[in-house]
Amino acid sequence: MDIGLRGKVAVVTGGSSGIGLATARELLDEGMAVAICGRDPARLEDARVSLAEHGDVLARQCDILDKTAVLAFRDAVLAWRGSCDLLVNNAGQGRVSTFSDTTDDAWREELNLKFFSQINTIRAFEEMLRASDQGAIVAVNSLLAYQPEPHMVCTSAARAGVQNLLKSLAGEFAPVIRVNSVVVGLIESGQWDRRFAAREDKLTGRDKWFSDLARKKHIPMARLGLPTEVARAIAFLGSPAASFTTGAQIEVSGGLSRHI
Repeated sequence: MDIGLRGKVAVVTGGSSGIGLATARELLDEGMAVAICGRDPARLEDARVSLAEHGDVLARQCDILDKTAVLAFRDAVLAWRGSCDLLVNNAGQGRVSTFSDTTDDAWREELNLKFFSQINTIRAFEEMLRASDQGAIVAVNSLLAYQPEPHMVCTSAARAGVQNLLKSLAGEFAPVIRVNSVVVGLIESGQWDRRFAAREDKLTGRDKWFSDLARKKHIPMARLGLPTEVARAIAFLGSPAASFTTGAQIEVSGGLSRHI
């Protein structure tokens, strides 16, 4: 099914691994030109090489919390293709901490990361998105925004705030730019691979370890999600196929959520 992305330009932050890399690949396969950014130059180059097999890709090192670096990335995209039709804000990470062991500095760091990873890029690319005939923003957020976990209190609160921000922007930017999000549960990633490598029972294989994790977390689909499954939802929300959808979210969690 052609969802109408062919010939358009996308920007994907955190595009060198995980959901970001899978999204860049999905968008390239849909016929878009894709610019990615990341902080690790070696991993970024590996991603560029693998993505180049799928289409036209630009890769730039960029810390999205550095406003100057984000503007330089924007200028590189402008020089490269002269436009941006879709911004995918994917960069971010989770912080494991309870209220009692989260310091003031940790709160500031987490809130700064979650909010300004959205604010800096949206400010930088807003003009280009407004010039597009189908400007769209899709943010990757976590189910923690709606279903907080006590061991991730700081991240949960910040994620909820980001959802509020996105809802506000959807109203402010309409009808020119659509703003939506995907809300993810447990997705296979380098983080979970590292936890598997650090497991206590070294006799447990990967498949069983992940299966046990899904059972422990009570995921109805009985497994963790794949980055490609999130990428497909992002591609849909960023495409003309979702032309009347803004201020919305698609949950990609295997049925993990308990909220309505």
